[in-house]
Amino acid sequence: MKKSCVPFSALAFDIGGANIKAADGLGWVHSEPFELWRRRSELPAALARIVSSRRPGRIVATMTGEIADCYASRREGVADIVAAVMSASRAADGPACPVGIYLVDGTIASPEEAVRRPLAAAASNWHAVARLAAAAATTDRAFLIDIGSTTTDIVPLVDRAPAAMGHDDVARMAAGELVYTGVERTPIAAIVRSLPWRGCRHPVTSERFAQSLDAWLLLGGLAEEPDSMKSGSISTADGGPVTRAAAQRRLARMVLADPEQVTEDEAIAMAAWCADRQSLQVARALRRVAASCNWRPLSIVLSGHGGCLARRALARVGWDVDLVSLPDTLGPDVSRAAPAHSLALIARGQLA
Repeated sequence: MKKSCVPFSALAFDIGGANIKAADGLGWVHSEPFELWRRRSELPAALARIVSSRRPGRIVATMTGEIADCYASRREGVADIVAAVMSASRAADGPACPVGIYLVDGTIASPEEAVRRPLAAAASNWHAVARLAAAAATTDRAFLIDIGSTTTDIVPLVDRAPAAMGHDDVARMAAGELVYTGVERTPIAAIVRSLPWRGCRHPVTSERFAQSLDAWLLLGGLAEEPDSMKSGSISTADGGPVTRAAAQRRLARMVLADPEQVTEDEAIAMAAWCADRQSLQVARALRRVAASCNWRPLSIVLSGHGGCLARRALARVGWDVDLVSLPDTLGPDVSRAAPAHSLALIARGQLA
């Protein structure tokens, strides 16, 4: 039986390379892992299933999945994702829902215009959440720090509006506003080249035996999800459970040790070393963005589910700021899907 919803309500998608997120701007959110580079042909059906459950009056979408390596170019990726959204818009009973695609200039364009302007549609989700952060900031000069499973976004906010220096992935990464590190999917070998073990720094293997998720699980920054194997809510390096014990085994493999060779205390020390290196990377980016702006933020808005990493990085830079946490004000689930939630509010006319 299909769920009913408010007539002419908006359903917003944030379509990434590893996850699909959706929101209605009223508090309902949905998030599911979706490895786009492996399941490209399944995207229309995955979106249609969500559309059918909500029966919206309008669909809007933003994306980062266009950079997935199943696509030869961003142009191809944008066109394919837009086509998938259009296909999904016909999933519910009755005529197809109107579809809009969010552009990095803050407008919602027709699907045809988005396909004509692929670089404006590509990787636009950071701009949507920055508008939400700007509304929540307590000072006229602030930063958004949005840390998710894969990346960190640092967006300057001036006079309650986004003021980024870069507007595409290339420029934003060069400016330090996009940092490719997150609290779940980042391979440990991309964070460190060695780990403390048995009184020395032991080299790590360049294999995807463990991810940042394992470090933050052991440190308590992320909660265990023992049922994740059944629900498929989080993807681990070995397909095993999202538990501290499993994280300990995965970290042991990074130094080519058998699980029984690494104690819990040793695994926690390894995790702390990874968190220290990750926080240093984010702190350097924060200082770089501040130097480019020629001002320091007086408030920080935190978004995403990587607040554990953001707070460590802020402790490193030592700024005296007013901290606003979207996970605290909106709830952790909504914050984790903040770009979709923000876009739904924009589509509903409730966010400037």
